[in-house]
Order: sequence, then C-alpha cells, then structure tokens
Amino acid sequence: MVNSDDFSKRLQEVIDYYGESASAFAESIGVQRSSISHILSGRNKPSLDFVMKIINSYPEVELYWLLNGKGHFPPDKKMVVPENLFTTPKSEIPPNTQHIIKKETPGKKIERIVIFYSDGSFENFQN
Repeated sequence: MVNSDDFSKRLQEVIDYYGESASAFAESIGVQRSSISHILSGRNKPSLDFVMKIINSYPEVELYWLLNGKGHFPPDKKMVVPENLFTTPKSEIPPNTQHIIKKETPGKKIERIVIFYSDGSFENFQN
C-alpha cells in the first residue's frame, strides 16, 4: 500500500525538480489544481489515474520510485540504449519461430518498453 505522506513528499520533489508551481504541474498533467493541493496536504490519496498522468507526462519519473520510494529520482544520467539491444542473431532464434520475426515494420516504431525484474521492480522507457 502506498504511504500517502511519503507519496506527497515524492510528489513535491518532482514538482520542485522541474521548477514548477503546483498549479503549473497540475495543468501539465491534466488535473485540477485542487487535486495537487489535496494530495500534497494529505487530505486525499492519489488515484491510479493521477499517478499514470504523472508517469505519462514525465517519463523520467520512475513509477516504482513514485509509489514506494525505491529506485532513482531525479535521473542521474540519460540512458543510452545500444542499437543492437533488441536484435537476436539468427543462429539463436529457434527454427520454428523465424517466420514470426519481421525485420522492418513500416509506419511503426517502438513507443514504450517496460522491463520487469524478478524482485518485483521494473523500469519504464518511453520514446
């Protein structure tokens, strides 16, 4: 369960990091100013919709950190993903699945990648 007091401190840290007022932050994520005020004061708990609006508007904010305080914020460096990270040599692809893999998908590009770890944590990378 999310601790509301700790969540509000992390939310304030995000707002401060981006140098925004609570009002400007509310506008940037698409919520009413009172929503931010009520969460920061501890009056209300954040909804899933509220949390996802933050994550979608500020992809540098890690979901697990925002909810549980575990992880990293602010981002210490921009992650660089090697170009060949998502390519598998043909010799490693099982023969019965080679017909499924397409090298190119015209008009499509990767929008988001989520990596889940065995300890329950995950990383979210958004293009």
